[in-house]
Amino acid sequence: MTIAHEEAVIDAAAVDAIFAEARTANSFAGEVTDEQARAIYELTKFGPTAFNSQPLRVTYVRSDEARAKLVDALSKGNQAKTASAPLVAILSYDTDWQGQWDKFLPAYGAPKAMYDADPAFAASTGNNNAHLQAGYFILAVRSLGFAAGPMTGADFAAIDAEFFPDGDQKSFLVVNIGQPGPDAWGEAKPKFAYEEVVRTV
Repeated sequence: MTIAHEEAVIDAAAVDAIFAEARTANSFAGEVTDEQARAIYELTKFGPTAFNSQPLRVTYVRSDEARAKLVDALSKGNQAKTASAPLVAILSYDTDWQGQWDKFLPAYGAPKAMYDADPAFAASTGNNNAHLQAGYFILAVRSLGFAAGPMTGADFAAIDAEFFPDGDQKSFLVVNIGQPGPDAWGEAKPKFAYEEVVRTV
């Protein structure tokens, strides 16, 4: 037990499943049903984002044809595990996320103008908050009892050309999802200590 276990409002098993004992898997088994895939998003959506913007978009890759195209865009070390994972998600952000303003923050529309006037600012905000949501997505996967294998080793321009040719989304992460397969874990990698990372001012 650690101080994190002692202070948590969820039980120790949940703390371990989501954080303390969770690892990035490199092989996968089992299946992920459509209902479970939906549940991952239903948990993800509750994490906070700037202005409640929710720019993350999730593309679940199910078909053999789509899977083959995705695998071709991945680095060599990521191809085999993605080809065999029960479910694969492409995470991207909506390039016109502020266009949904009336839906995600209807009572306070004034800030939209600053994003409409500055496309680069809008893009960085969408990208940053989608990355924030990607963290929630991984925790949601873990909370449902699955292992997640997030990967940035990919040609995301090629993924965008194949899956989002209209430019309405920009991909940034691919996540394998399933039960851990044989030899799923490498040696545990060191984590920085509190004293190395945190300061109080």
